[in-house]
Amino acid sequence: MTTQIKFFLRRVGIMVFISCVLATAGVAQREIDLNELGGQVNIISTAVPFLGITPDSRAGAMGNAGVASTPSVHAQHVNPAQFAFISGNQGAAMSYTPWLRKLVSDINMYYLTGYTRIDELQVVSASLRYFTLGEIFITDTGQDGYHVKPNEFAIDVAYSRLLSERFSGAVAFRYIRSDLYGGMVENMEAGNSFAADLAFYFQTPTELIGNNSVFTSGINISNIGNKISYDGGDTRQFIPTNLRLGVGLSTDLDAFNSLNVSFDAMKLLVPTPGVAGDMTREEYFRINDMSVTSAMFRSFTDAPGGFKEEMQEIAYAIGLEYWYDQQFAIRAGYFHEHENKGNRKHFTAGIGLKFNMLSLDASYIIPVVQNNPLANTVRFSLGIDIDQLR
Repeated sequence: MTTQIKFFLRRVGIMVFISCVLATAGVAQREIDLNELGGQVNIISTAVPFLGITPDSRAGAMGNAGVASTPSVHAQHVNPAQFAFISGNQGAAMSYTPWLRKLVSDINMYYLTGYTRIDELQVVSASLRYFTLGEIFITDTGQDGYHVKPNEFAIDVAYSRLLSERFSGAVAFRYIRSDLYGGMVENMEAGNSFAADLAFYFQTPTELIGNNSVFTSGINISNIGNKISYDGGDTRQFIPTNLRLGVGLSTDLDAFNSLNVSFDAMKLLVPTPGVAGDMTREEYFRINDMSVTSAMFRSFTDAPGGFKEEMQEIAYAIGLEYWYDQQFAIRAGYFHEHENKGNRKHFTAGIGLKFNMLSLDASYIIPVVQNNPLANTVRFSLGIDIDQLR
């Protein structure tokens, strides 16, 4: 077997594994009886699944909830429309996530984000996500080996604007590059895609048990973009177009203590395949030949199991954030995904600290099921309030 073929098989195996872990991080937690699940374990997979990883520690500590949370420097991923309501004029943050540490030691996510206010109505923001899949040593019998470092990244720019005193909207444009083969496999190349996000955010003052409170809601349709190909266009895969919507409530308990609660519901807007093993070659190519817009609309009605399975495709997240004097935060959350669609179920926890112009956040995943490859995953974020430098 040639070195290139060995590399190709290994690379495909790794990427299938990574995709499955991201989309099915819980399916491997235990042996699942297909009869127990009605024979409908039917996981949706896409290209570039790293786009679905929560990159920052705030949302990561709140069960991945955040589309309707209070605005922060980390809003670019969950809902860029929040930036229109942010109190600062400029800010930036960086995050680091060592990924799948129970299995490997060199897969990491790096994330940079920042925003700047144009005027009282408009904000421009940007972010960069870099996902490294580690280093792979390729060798063949009797020949010298070489190292390959597969990687993926996405860079985006967003524009958010107040549409009224209580309502804002945003659009983000994203370039995605996925280099899985390192130029070492004939006829295989890096995949490229362009995508956009469309987001809205609403907040209105209210009163809860006599305290000043704000009710929030949000929606973000992310990664609306062209399919990605690694073979010059012969085959194309959907990217993870995702619908996220949610509600939130923030309230001042007293002069020093405040509480934020967020709830998100999420659904991939890509085709649902037939149950594993049941798809014909023609059905496979028919699904992958579907246009992006058609797939988005049909994703609400295309599950083989009907309405019941469509409901199983919705994942839920709830997060809680407590602040003391806007200087110290404690966060907790829970993420739930149906076992037929990935079985990711985990609690999260984290803390946040503010020191004048700097903020430091950390989060931690606590799995519900055993042998979860995401167990003990940590995230670290460092933010800077650029206004304080002036």
